Amino acid sequence: MARKKQEITLMREIESQEEWEDIMAKEGLWVVDVYQEWCGPCDAMVGNFRRIKNELGDELLHFAMGKADTIEALEKYRGNCEPCFLFFAGGVLVSYIHGANAPLILRTLTEQLAQEHKVLDGNAERKEVKDPFVTNRMQESLADEEEEEEEEGYIPHRRVSTRPEDYEEVEEGFTVALIKPNVVAEGKTDEILAEMKAKGIKVIAQEQRQLTEDEAREFYSHLKDEDFFEELVKFMSSGPSHVLVLTKGQADDSIIKEWRDMLGPPAVEDAKEQAPESLRARFGDAGLMNALHGSDSKETAARELAFFFPHMDAPKLHTKKKDVQRTLALIRPDAFASQKDEILQKIKDAGFEIALSKVVSLSREQAENFYKEHEGQPYFEDLVTRMSSGPMLALGLARDDAVTGWREMLGPPDLEEAKTNAPDSLRAQFALDENPLNQLHGSDSPETAKVEIDYFFPVEQTVAMIKPDAYGTKDAIIEKIHEAGFRIAAQKEDHITKEIAEAFYEDQKDKDYFNDLVEHMISGPTMFMVLSREDAVEGWRKVIGPTDPDEAKEQAPDSLRAQFGQDVLQNAVHGCSNKEDAQQKIKKIFGHLEFAADGTVKGSC
Repeated sequence: MARKKQEITLMREIESQEEWEDIMAKEGLWVVDVYQEWCGPCDAMVGNFRRIKNELGDELLHFAMGKADTIEALEKYRGNCEPCFLFFAGGVLVSYIHGANAPLILRTLTEQLAQEHKVLDGNAERKEVKDPFVTNRMQESLADEEEEEEEEGYIPHRRVSTRPEDYEEVEEGFTVALIKPNVVAEGKTDEILAEMKAKGIKVIAQEQRQLTEDEAREFYSHLKDEDFFEELVKFMSSGPSHVLVLTKGQADDSIIKEWRDMLGPPAVEDAKEQAPESLRARFGDAGLMNALHGSDSKETAARELAFFFPHMDAPKLHTKKKDVQRTLALIRPDAFASQKDEILQKIKDAGFEIALSKVVSLSREQAENFYKEHEGQPYFEDLVTRMSSGPMLALGLARDDAVTGWREMLGPPDLEEAKTNAPDSLRAQFALDENPLNQLHGSDSPETAKVEIDYFFPVEQTVAMIKPDAYGTKDAIIEKIHEAGFRIAAQKEDHITKEIAEAFYEDQKDKDYFNDLVEHMISGPTMFMVLSREDAVEGWRKVIGPTDPDEAKEQAPDSLRAQFGQDVLQNAVHGCSNKEDAQQKIKKIFGHLEFAADGTVKGSC
């Protein structure tokens, strides 16, 4: 892969274990972009790294690109397709980030560099961390060894495996707090911080800062019509305040209420009467000098965070995903023709998410194959005939305990039994007089659900493209991709040539807009991704929405083009039209790739 000379100077290329050991022995913080040869390093971050290197001018800050294919120390990262950045100091892993989250990477870099200076000055200790991705790989290897040992008759102590894919990043609830000038001047800050700690409240950012009058006016602009506004401005700019961002390790906004409960009523007199143990009752003076401030809502907290800490992102939690289960539901042809909407509403009311949806028509042979376990039953012929009589709706339903929950909603398979013993069940409610068979199907076990979902929604690949007009919002788009259940099996970022653009849109070369489209596609960086998921081609087309963003806003307001598109030409993203188109474009962009059953690239990152 060709690189500019200055990029090589900025980022040392590490391709052997000896070179790896050499940088690990050097002083300072090393930020390592771990990659594999076929997909290359994350070139999009180079400009950010160069900028911060120039801004900081810190000799302790170093950047490298580590080739996992040939470095033994990075062996466990082989097979990881998403960008991965490791932070090493003194040969110790001190932080890690999976994904090209530029703000998070740069913030972590700055924090770890400051920490390393403290370590080298003898004012702090270096803290080693473990990357769950590597831990998972090691545990999988150990599990394989355990299976071999068990086959030989030895039963070892079981180890618990934690897979990174079982975890997700969610926004952590936070609030902004101010310890006001009168309390700071009295030297009470440490006492208040101790009370926060005793309540389990974490301080994730803090600084002592004296507001100017203009800043005080801006911060309290929502009170500008109050008689006391000018007096408040003078008080808040009269001396330094202590500004804090507080969390409690929870995804909800309960920290906002908890902190305000600790504060007590805004008026000190009311606080002393109604909540004498509150902070304002104990630390506040009369009038406006009520000691402390706390955000009154999630929206206010976000605004105040941006006011005091403009370069800080909202805090994130690395939490275990809910144990969401999936099951297959079928609305059979007769019910699909007459009762589809009512049944879908019942499904949504029960808390199921419709993760997959497809209208299908089975041939008689396919119906016989799907219900082959019922062959020999007196109803088999009628079942096969009706299942192949017309279109039906196949659904992948997701919810906690989805398999059992859906079967309980369905009721007994026998209609007469359902009507007698479970009249509120779906099979009883949506029975058809002219049809002796029940109208709904549900998987009978998690194992069967996987087989049946794979039957109707086989894992396949499609190409997704984030166009130059939406490149600046790629992180938000990637988040939406993950939310939709897609796995990013491969990705690359590039300024594509005119020849590549023309080849990519070859099927549209006779269109009037073809030249404009090509010119737009070569106007800036583009991100290409291979997405894997059940029914990926059609699923991705639903996620991106209609070609025209204006039409998308009306018909599919949650679609990517509705949210990020500008016009038909600059509509943010691209999706393949069918499986054949997807396969051709994967080959054009990524070359020959082989995919495992779970949608990952075999033997690659």
